[in-house]
Amino acid sequence: MPDVLTNEQTLVNLEWASEHLNDEDVRFVEIDVDTQSYDSGHIPGAIGWNWKTQLQDQLKRTIASKEDFEKLLQESGIDEDTTVVVYGDNNNWFAAWAYWLLKYYGHEKAKVLDGGRKKWIAEDRELTTETPDYETSDYTIDEVESEYRAFRDDVKEKLESDDFGLVDVRSPEEFNGEIIAPKGVKELSLRAGHIPGASNIPWSTAVNEDGTFKSKEELQEIYEQEGITPDKDIVAYCRIGERSAHTWLVLNELLEYPNVKNYDGSWTEWGNLINAPIER
Repeated sequence: MPDVLTNEQTLVNLEWASEHLNDEDVRFVEIDVDTQSYDSGHIPGAIGWNWKTQLQDQLKRTIASKEDFEKLLQESGIDEDTTVVVYGDNNNWFAAWAYWLLKYYGHEKAKVLDGGRKKWIAEDRELTTETPDYETSDYTIDEVESEYRAFRDDVKEKLESDDFGLVDVRSPEEFNGEIIAPKGVKELSLRAGHIPGASNIPWSTAVNEDGTFKSKEELQEIYEQEGITPDKDIVAYCRIGERSAHTWLVLNELLEYPNVKNYDGSWTEWGNLINAPIER
């Protein structure tokens, strides 16, 4: 089996994390699907971000605004020189979304804890219920990296292009139109199916059983055999943009594809559009 993927620009392992828990210029941030997990025990010194209330706009259907995300970073004691290490449950599902947001809003010093909460707990590493209190920073977001985000018109314009690769990272049942969304979720569309021409590569195929990312060679094979190659303009989508952010991380950061966007409107937008083409 190929060696475990290592990418120091993006991923850090548990040993690195343990050695940097007390570094003033490193901030660990936990983002979980289950928003109660952080309170039950987290990495010492880590703060918790709530994906429902802090990473998306509370009125409009969109991501947290530049102003709101800037305020979140300030309240987290993060400044431009802070290395932010995100991690979470469910194989870093929402942690990847937070990572995408950090990159989108121009914070280059961002990393992902490979294996996330699952591997940390499996190795019986230290947890705490204490919530840290950091001094508020004066963080300013100077730039937005718009090339990391796709909108519906970007997708529409490229649907028939030979140099376009569209990745639907949802489950096969969602892709085939058997179900509209995973059981229990609230964000829904009126129609089931997928965007025409999309390749169905579920986001979770990129991770090992222990929650770590697969090797570079394995990842390349997973995507290239479905026609998702680095010579194309790639857009990933799911239901609300969080699972596709995980795939964006794999393609843009780990495999270093030159042009990858996350369509965070995803199926809750496309499946509700008037006259939008749908396949099943």
